[in-house]
Amino acid sequence: MKLTTLTQITVDGVVQGNGGRNENRSGGFERGGWARPYFHPESAAYVGEVFARADAFLFGRRTYDLFAGYWGVQELGSGPIADSMNTRPKYVASTTMTEAGWADTTVLSGDLAEAVRELKAKPGGELQVHGSGTLVQWLLANDLIDELNLLVFPVIVGQGARLFPGNGPDLALDLVQSRVFPQGVVLQTYRAAGKPQYAAD
Repeated sequence: MKLTTLTQITVDGVVQGNGGRNENRSGGFERGGWARPYFHPESAAYVGEVFARADAFLFGRRTYDLFAGYWGVQELGSGPIADSMNTRPKYVASTTMTEAGWADTTVLSGDLAEAVRELKAKPGGELQVHGSGTLVQWLLANDLIDELNLLVFPVIVGQGARLFPGNGPDLALDLVQSRVFPQGVVLQTYRAAGKPQYAAD
C-alpha cells in the first residue's frame, strides 16, 4: 500500500484544533475551529473522495480517540467518511493504548517503523493518515510517507501546534498536483525528492 497523508493546515503551519472551537485546547490553545468556515461543497466532496479510496487508516492516538468518538458511532450510510472508516481496517500508533474499542482496529506497539513498513508491504491502494500531526512528523523523519497532501486554509492562526517543527529534518519535495477550491482552500500534493539543494554561498 502507498502511505498517503491528508492534513488540514493554516498558512502559518498550524494543525491543532481545525475542526471545532474546543476540539483540542492543549497548551492553552484558544483558536480552534479555523477550518470549518472555509469549507465549500467542492472541497468537502474532495475530502469524501479521498476517504472513499482508502484501503486502511493509520492514526496517532489523539486523532484516533477523536475520530472514534465522532465517526465511529455513526451508522453506515451516513456518508463516505463514516462509511469508509467504519468498514476498513484501522491502525493506531500508541505506546499507552492496549485495547481499542472501535471495531477492526489494531494497536501498533514495539518497533513502529517496522510495523508501518509491514503495512506498506501489504497489497492494496492507500494506507491513509488523517490529522495525527505528531505521527506525520515522525513518518516524515523516518522517510515513510509516499505522498503528502496539504489542504492549506487561508488563515493565520498565530498559535498552536505546527506540522513542521522549528528544528526538524530537511526534505525536498516534488509538487505533483495543486488545486484551488472556492473560499481559498488550496490542495498541494507532494512526493519526497531527497535532500534539498542549497546555494553554495
